[in-house]
Amino acid sequence: MDIKVIGLASDHAGYPLKQYVKQYLDAKGLTYKDYGTFSEASCDYSDFGHALALGIECGEVYPGIAICGSGEGINMTLNKHQGIRAGLCWIPEIAHLIRQHNNANVLVMPGRFIDTDMASKIMDEFFATDFEGGRHQARIDKIPVQ
Repeated sequence: MDIKVIGLASDHAGYPLKQYVKQYLDAKGLTYKDYGTFSEASCDYSDFGHALALGIECGEVYPGIAICGSGEGINMTLNKHQGIRAGLCWIPEIAHLIRQHNNANVLVMPGRFIDTDMASKIMDEFFATDFEGGRHQARIDKIPVQ
């Protein structure tokens, strides 16, 4: 994976895990931009999901990591954007497949359902896996709504 600056986004439920993600990225020497939220105060995942998606679409960051309580809401928000392929992962094998087969550009994790150890394993797999291309590219080309 060609990593630029990693974009981060979460809501209040994903904030604690996002703080851990920053520690993980710092330890790996990876640069990131945090699009918010910046506390555990109640907020709307969509505000931060849209900001991250726009950052990826304009080339400011690549890839992204997003977190909310279940992962579902922020994932739905991200995938409304034509240039985003976000995948919700709760085990490393899913992270492998969203990169290998779907060329996912955003890793989404469920902050209330995985611990930091699992998050590390998921991120390790996401960053280590390359897109396979071939038949998968033809499928990806059919995703955007024309």
